[in-house]
Amino acid sequence: MDPHSTMDAIFERLQQLAAQANLPGVEHGTHYGLPALKVGGKAFVTVKNNETIVLAIPINRKEQLMEMAPEIYFQTDHYIGWPSLPLRITAIGDEELQQRLIEAWRYRAPKKLQAAFNEA
Repeated sequence: MDPHSTMDAIFERLQQLAAQANLPGVEHGTHYGLPALKVGGKAFVTVKNNETIVLAIPINRKEQLMEMAPEIYFQTDHYIGWPSLPLRITAIGDEELQQRLIEAWRYRAPKKLQAAFNEA
């Protein structure tokens, strides 16, 4: 299988879930040359490869998620001490993934957009 078609399919899934969650201000872009969804110019989720996406998430939340579902969430040395959490895209269902996207979006979104989302 063409690796780009898989990354495209993953990116499409992320876009669909973000759209279904009605997250305002979502932009399609790149982060370190990789497909990413951004808000306010900041990436909140990046497609790293055919198996992994990386969420922007508060450092204190990373441990909770890795403990809760180690089959989904993990960390490599590269991400220690950074507010980024890799996850195995094939191991996560749409419902949980959408919750994580909302959480990552909230972490990165400017206050005005957060207020608009909270009111909706």
